[in-house]
Amino acid sequence: MTDILVVYYSRYGATARLAHQAARGIEQVEGMQARIRRIPAIPEANGNTPELAADEPPVVTPQDFEECAGLLLGSPTYFGGMAAPVKHLIDDTSRQWFKGTLTGKPAGVFTSTGSMHGGQETVLLSMIVPLLHHGMLIVGIPYAEQALAHTQTGGTPYGASHTAGNNRPLSQEERHLTQALGQRVAEVAKSLAVSKS
Repeated sequence: MTDILVVYYSRYGATARLAHQAARGIEQVEGMQARIRRIPAIPEANGNTPELAADEPPVVTPQDFEECAGLLLGSPTYFGGMAAPVKHLIDDTSRQWFKGTLTGKPAGVFTSTGSMHGGQETVLLSMIVPLLHHGMLIVGIPYAEQALAHTQTGGTPYGASHTAGNNRPLSQEERHLTQALGQRVAEVAKSLAVSKS
């Protein structure tokens, strides 16, 4: 397995931009590739779901979890927690948990917020908890990444992040740290595959 699954929910596009930066980092590791998948919106009370752009990636499937060598999970932050569609997806992974599908695979997390103090670290930690229940190996961003010490917007040791208020583009540090996280997850997955062979 050489695919790192990058799965995310994005309502306004900020988290999607992070997902694509993580994919760039993954693909810097020779022999590894990103498999980008989206989490669909939960239908509204009237049964409607928002329309999707033509260039949106496919919806994540159980097969994607089976076939991945590692995982990057992304969510926007709502009141310091993950978005409902992300929680819904995680709650629906009982079959994978029973089978041990994700056990021993590396994982990282990423998020976007509308403001500096919108709960980036709390949502990252909340996404890590169920991944630990799956037996995944959590990969963060070390302070060896100098951008982590200098960022004035997003970026944490728990995972990549973006401060997106007023439609702000990704900063140079946010792009670098998100790519670094993707690269680290891919490197760990590659090392684990070598040690098993």
